[in-house]
Amino acid sequence: MLKKASVCIYRAVTVSERRSVGRLFLLCVFALPLCAAAPPSGEIDEAFTRMYNTDFPAAHMHIDRYVSAQPSDPFGYAVRASAYLFSELDRLGILESEFFADDKRIAAKKKLQPDPEVGNKFQQAVSDSQSRATTLLAANASDQNALFSMAIAQGVLMDYTALVEKRQLSSLSSARRANSYAQQLLKINPQFYDAYLTTGINEYLLGSLPFFVKWFVHFDGVDGSKNTGIENLKLVSRSGRYLRPFAKILLAICYLREKQPRETQKLLASLNSEFPANPLIRKELAKVSADLNHSPGAGAR
Repeated sequence: MLKKASVCIYRAVTVSERRSVGRLFLLCVFALPLCAAAPPSGEIDEAFTRMYNTDFPAAHMHIDRYVSAQPSDPFGYAVRASAYLFSELDRLGILESEFFADDKRIAAKKKLQPDPEVGNKFQQAVSDSQSRATTLLAANASDQNALFSMAIAQGVLMDYTALVEKRQLSSLSSARRANSYAQQLLKINPQFYDAYLTTGINEYLLGSLPFFVKWFVHFDGVDGSKNTGIENLKLVSRSGRYLRPFAKILLAICYLREKQPRETQKLLASLNSEFPANPLIRKELAKVSADLNHSPGAGAR
């Protein structure tokens, strides 16, 4: 039962379940925005821009500069872990839209060939972020940057465990921890808009599960409302800093699942204007547009 529940969770969105928008997950990164409470940095801003354009070497260059200047800040290491994760998912072809359209492929134990060097660097970055965040939280349990960094680190660890190592059930523990840190952060600062991405995803995913499965999958502070999930993602898409584009991608996925492809098309068109150099956005926008052209009545509501 739990295994089925975990598969359902990754189907909806993995988070981000992105059917025709599948590969776009790559763009974003469970990686996240800084927002008002986190230390401002042009290097981090540029790193996210590079990641949204799938230029991972350049993203790492900016992350390395930030970490060199701020070695005690857990956020830089969390962003570094995100870059390693998504470059590996891209290399392995895990983020193809067809992958996210088929629950059986997500749950399948087919042997992947992850890069051990990248895997080690990823795990080290997660560890570096968590150790620094733990130190900060020991001194101040309300440290917003530390809480957000922990949410990011646990989020990317969840993805690596489920998608690369193919251990979906084990990934739920990281998902719960990521949710817990995000919930703590929002209690302290309800205007830390990027943190609503985590809560929005969890609301939508749990809301998509069959009733009997919900008995076995519980996240504190999450009711399992798809409508609440979508509203949270809309908030991030309007007011988030680093995760604003990511929220748009997740909304695009949700609208596909809710049989509203025209809303998906609008979101992808907006992303295409913002990131014109990204071939993945163009590819997925073309797919959705082609489907609508062949079914002009689709998603008319």
